[in-house]
Amino acid sequence: MTEKNSGLARRALLRVPAVGAAAAGLAVLSGQPAASAQALPSRVYDVTAWSHSTNPAITCSTDIGALINDIIADIKQRQPNQSSKPGAVIYIPPGDYPLKTRVTVDVSYLTIRGDGHGFASSSIRYNAGDTSAWHEIWPGGSRIRVENTDGHSEAFLVSRSGDPRLSSVVFDNFCLDGLSFTPNQNSYANGKIGIRVDTANDAFRIERMGFVYLERALVIRDADALSVHGNFIAECGNCVELIGSGQASKVTDNHIGAGYIGYSIFAEGHQGLLIASNNIFPRGKSLIHLRNTNRSSITGNRLHGFYPGMLDSDGTNKENLVSGNHFRREPEPWGPMQPYDNGKDDLYGLIHLRGDGNMVTGNLFAYDVAPAKIKPSGAQPTMILVAAGSGNHLSNHSVVSNVAVNAVVLDASTQGTKVIDSATASQFVTNAADYTFRATP
Repeated sequence: MTEKNSGLARRALLRVPAVGAAAAGLAVLSGQPAASAQALPSRVYDVTAWSHSTNPAITCSTDIGALINDIIADIKQRQPNQSSKPGAVIYIPPGDYPLKTRVTVDVSYLTIRGDGHGFASSSIRYNAGDTSAWHEIWPGGSRIRVENTDGHSEAFLVSRSGDPRLSSVVFDNFCLDGLSFTPNQNSYANGKIGIRVDTANDAFRIERMGFVYLERALVIRDADALSVHGNFIAECGNCVELIGSGQASKVTDNHIGAGYIGYSIFAEGHQGLLIASNNIFPRGKSLIHLRNTNRSSITGNRLHGFYPGMLDSDGTNKENLVSGNHFRREPEPWGPMQPYDNGKDDLYGLIHLRGDGNMVTGNLFAYDVAPAKIKPSGAQPTMILVAAGSGNHLSNHSVVSNVAVNAVVLDASTQGTKVIDSATASQFVTNAADYTFRATP
């Protein structure tokens, strides 16, 4: 093999799953390197082929967490050179794998990849009663059962001290299943976390994953250039939490639905965050929640909620664009979940805005709640409440409703709000002295 062809083969190895690599005659690491690996170092690890370095009783079928920790230790041992650490791929073929030990990721350039996100609704199954005639009852694909018998809450903890920050860690196309919200399957609470990134990071990707029945699916601190894309995250207490700070990140093209106890998407201290093209469904206490987040864009999302505060905020949020989103508000239709809500009434607003210099434009609000279910009784529901801030711009909104609504309400503390073609005269309520209003014809 020429040197040029050798390079092509090496790059090809990193693009295919380990099973495919083995079929092609390339080395897949399994405890000790094959002879051919000396000429062509394999950096693809198949969890079904790996032999634990110190305890052969530990396999992917007994504790995939301990096994992946052993693989990461091997990666660090094989790549000690500061100037040459290409990283590796850990491949999880389709199957059921118990995770009893938390995985700690403290290396850059690591991809953990499966072959199928395997999402299936556990909430429907737990509330269905007899499922003996069902075709299947558990999530599938490359499914990790988050059992956590080691006393830790996370399935994966990504953390490293010192410089530089971790970079280019990828979680791709497998399922993290929290199994149960025992004893109350409708509580969304079990203390389990799917992935927690707890130190500053750069260029991480969470893609094509499935998360189900975890109290907190994805928690990422201090993220730069993060991509959360194409995932199915549902029936978790909280789905996506971007905490601490962050910049130039995106949450795009996901299916997301949190429980009534938490957030579907939460962003804290972020700059330049893009939240776009997501299908966000019930029943999060808020579907998107901003805290001290600036110069970010929330565009082209479909948001379907059972409670007010669908897009919520606290702190001061500056110069954000909220544009071209579809807000659909209905009451909870499903009997098992009707006893629960997020504690907010219909005066709170579908959008509850706190901040300065934000532009909220071109959104469609579809409100369909029977008068008897509106809180407080007899109230006229609010679509957009500007609760605090100055210089906010609201324009060109459309409201479709089965009852009379207040399309825009300004609290007394607000200043300089412009409301253009977003409410008729009868749909606009202001408690502020400083504002501009042009009624929708």
